[in-house]
Amino acid sequence: MRIAIVAVEGSLLSAITGLADLFWMTDQALRTPPVDLLAAAPARTTVRFETVIVSADGKALRDPQGRTIPVDAAFDDAGNCDAVLVTGMALGPDGLPPDSDSIRAAAAWLDRHHRDGTLTGGACAGTFVLGQAGLLDGRRCTTTWWLHRVFQQRFPKARPVWGTAVEEQDGVVTTGGPLSWIDLALHVIKRLAGPEIARLAADMSVADSLALPQLIYAPRGYINATDPLLMKAEQIVRHANPGLTATELALALNMSERTLHRRIKRITEESPKEFIIRVRIETACVLLEVPGTSVKQVALKCGYKEEGSFRRAFTQLTGKTPAQYRRWSGMRNTDTRQDSVAAAGEVLPLHSLPR
Repeated sequence: MRIAIVAVEGSLLSAITGLADLFWMTDQALRTPPVDLLAAAPARTTVRFETVIVSADGKALRDPQGRTIPVDAAFDDAGNCDAVLVTGMALGPDGLPPDSDSIRAAAAWLDRHHRDGTLTGGACAGTFVLGQAGLLDGRRCTTTWWLHRVFQQRFPKARPVWGTAVEEQDGVVTTGGPLSWIDLALHVIKRLAGPEIARLAADMSVADSLALPQLIYAPRGYINATDPLLMKAEQIVRHANPGLTATELALALNMSERTLHRRIKRITEESPKEFIIRVRIETACVLLEVPGTSVKQVALKCGYKEEGSFRRAFTQLTGKTPAQYRRWSGMRNTDTRQDSVAAAGEVLPLHSLPR
């Protein structure tokens, strides 16, 4: 499998070399695969991965820190590829992903490969290059959570889904977050070589083969704060009636259900029902961080009469059960508190340390 990794002006060296390294390590592991992989899928062990780093003219580039990004070939000399990928890049002085001749050249090249049936992908701000190519018009996609609104404004024909980790439609893959090139690589490996090899790559790199949704990292209500309608709808769901239906929400907002569906879909790619569920689960995430609160209590406060229904909805949206999320958030909060104390020059008593 030949993978082309695109280098453009502003590309992050770590993302490009990280992608190349992950595919290389997977290839090395396949040369001496685990016994269980040989037994489960012997044909898969004949798969090989090679990467080629490409730029418009085939010349090396400088990353934002001035370090050299090695380049193997020019776009025109890259040859046939099974996948072409573009990674994250530094933001411009205006705090936005750049829109330059380098980006446009890469976009045109990616578009040509996609038209030829090549799997095409972008991570983090690299999704803006796919957008520039028109590859996301009318397609579900994702981008880094804090660039979601800017992405919508720059590519109004795209269909970005708020808060997801990985989206693929019609052979176009997008992931969000500066380190989401890992998710992109594992998804591409799964698509090209199968789930067994993708899991091998994940285990070898000590990464989670199931990417966590971005919404668990984003501030609660972040996307809702970008639009007055979403803010008002969130307040109704969160404080007035968390168990209300889409019809009842539309009525509370003095609009038809069809209008509500159209407006929410345009902003978040969610239906009103999905929006309500997300707000309820975001509320649950906050409540689960309160010591002494039971899962049943959280479910009731979030409008769920049945604890089982709450657990299913929570797991589907966050990728974790309520108990797993509570442990995960607890460890994150503990680490933050300890770092703050250490920075202040204080010493934690032994009984306060996690066991």
